Amino acid sequence: MKLSNQLSALLIISALFVSCKSDDLTNGTGKLALSVTDAPIDAANVKAVYVTFTGLEYQNSGGSWETATDFTSPQVVNILDLQNGKTSLLGNYTLKSGNYTGLRFRLDAPTKGTNNPSNPGCYVELTTGEKMPLFVPSGASSGYKANGNFSVPINGVVEVTADFDLRKSIVVTGSGSTYILNPTIKIAVNNQSGTITGLVSNLATDKKYVVYTYEKDKYTNSESAEPSGENVRFANAISSTKISSTGAYTLAFLAAGSYDLIVVSENANGLVTVEKQISAIVVQSQKTTSLNIAL
Repeated sequence: MKLSNQLSALLIISALFVSCKSDDLTNGTGKLALSVTDAPIDAANVKAVYVTFTGLEYQNSGGSWETATDFTSPQVVNILDLQNGKTSLLGNYTLKSGNYTGLRFRLDAPTKGTNNPSNPGCYVELTTGEKMPLFVPSGASSGYKANGNFSVPINGVVEVTADFDLRKSIVVTGSGSTYILNPTIKIAVNNQSGTITGLVSNLATDKKYVVYTYEKDKYTNSESAEPSGENVRFANAISSTKISSTGAYTLAFLAAGSYDLIVVSENANGLVTVEKQISAIVVQSQKTTSLNIAL
């Protein structure tokens, strides 16, 4: 009887332990380390793009949107300065453990159709030094969603980078007098992403060069044509970067997979030419793929 009582006590203790562990798994928390990065903008007369972040929301497993109460507001970032893998940390946030299906950013920006504000939270700085308000479309009060998924581990940290593609996000209207911001943002989980980097040779000194990244076999020749309305060239590119005067380029925060690269030049008259296409470049998580390109 004494042995039986001891076994019963052990079984009860074990059950309580399993129950507590199960509860921890359900109610545990972890950290989201969130940074932002960017791809270059097409407009040659823009030297800086300042964005004021006022809040952050997240969506757990496709559920309702929740506010990150530990977001420190406001935060002003020159997004255009964050290229070639450079990032800016927005903060570390405590979230429930689990799978997340999106982030949403709140910005301090005037709405399209309102008068020009004297001190806008979002604006572009031109090469002339002039500052132009960066308007957002009407109905943008809910914020801007970043597409992608990530998981927050219990008592751990997931590092995520929100990639703002300003080339697609900013539209210039009104004969160059009005700048509209409609962000195209994707989420990259850092330890699931890789990088392509290298040197491009035989560059002409009188041209500017950009390299665009496409998912394998997604590029079509029609994308290099002159865009209509508020569209952009190379609309389906998932990433892009300017090639430096020395030929260096870096394409960071790419999900593991196979990609095609499109090297494009632009002369002083604005003529855009596809110089070279490189197919099936494999990217692996947490690895850098070196690729030198000769034009």
